[in-house]
Amino acid sequence: MERTAPTTGRSALPEAAILDREGLDALIAALRGDGYAVIGPRLRDGAIVLDPVESADDLSWGLIDEQDGGRYRLVPGDAQTAFSHTVGPQSWKRHLYPPRQTLWTGRRDGRGFTVETPADPVPHHAFLGVRACDLAAMAVQDRVFGVAPHEGRSAGQERFTDSGYAARRAAAFIVAVNCGRAGGTCFCDSMGAGPKAAGGYDLALTELPGCGTPAFLAEAGSATGAALLARLPGHAAGPQDRAAADASVEQARAHMGRAMVPDAGPLLARNLEHPRWAEVAARCLSCANCTMVCPTCFCTTVEDTTDLSGDHVERWRRWDSCFTVDFSYIHGGAIRQSGLSRYRQWMTHKLSSWWEQFGTSGCTGCGRCITWCPVGIDITEEARAIHDSEGRG
Repeated sequence: MERTAPTTGRSALPEAAILDREGLDALIAALRGDGYAVIGPRLRDGAIVLDPVESADDLSWGLIDEQDGGRYRLVPGDAQTAFSHTVGPQSWKRHLYPPRQTLWTGRRDGRGFTVETPADPVPHHAFLGVRACDLAAMAVQDRVFGVAPHEGRSAGQERFTDSGYAARRAAAFIVAVNCGRAGGTCFCDSMGAGPKAAGGYDLALTELPGCGTPAFLAEAGSATGAALLARLPGHAAGPQDRAAADASVEQARAHMGRAMVPDAGPLLARNLEHPRWAEVAARCLSCANCTMVCPTCFCTTVEDTTDLSGDHVERWRRWDSCFTVDFSYIHGGAIRQSGLSRYRQWMTHKLSSWWEQFGTSGCTGCGRCITWCPVGIDITEEARAIHDSEGRG
């Protein structure tokens, strides 16, 4: 979803300002005062999760994450920083495309049924701390759910829009955070999705290191964001502030933990029978962790339930995964019965055939699938192994 650029000619609305901890707290208070439920990165159960935030004190100050294949832990960092960690096990997808939704309910009415669709109010969320990879993932899902048009999508397909997703997306206020540090499993730079947000936000924050006290460069990305920025305590950003912010982002870019091989899509498409698929399948548990933590995976299933009297029925949609055997079940059995076929389906769809469907990659390089895989399977390593084998041929 494209955000409107700040309105030109309104000089009273600053495009960039420097906020301290008081300014960050004022930002959260202003969003809450405007009726938004603020969701941000908080410490819970030994991980950084996305939970309601009431003030700057709720943020994960002074924590950094160590991530590798199948490994995640938090360790102390600079106590004056709120966003030195990278991404945790949750993505913003769960607030835009909930894991479980009621599609409709039915109730016996005489000799027939009355069917109703839920009329739940659309939540007004302010997402605080959206990283560039997750912002790019939102743009990917905009295409998947018909909010944003894309090449290859016919005019007739435009009417197939997920109305619930579209409403939640339109109601959200986005506060992005540009990364000053890359995690051990991050590879957003090689996917063209980070570490700096390219657009699609209302405000973007860049934490300025080495200031001794909390300091953030706040930049407006929409007229709504600029209007809010004008209400916050702070001072105008100067060239040195922008240079420090750019240097911080470049530091993250230079220290990516992983990198995806170039042209991964065509590479996988021409190697569907490669022996590497069997090697990775021997390690894969088909647990579906990678798809559950992925910010772009969208597979679902539909469940119908009735009460014991048979007078009430509900249809639910819930997240599913292409790693489950039943996901590919049709009359006669499952199409993808082996772990090899299911892993190959996930990886080739993510990096290759997604382009044919939606005109973009289905991966933004967040690295969650690597970190939260119990056996540490690395999508970048698997792609590189196939790439390197072609060179040996």
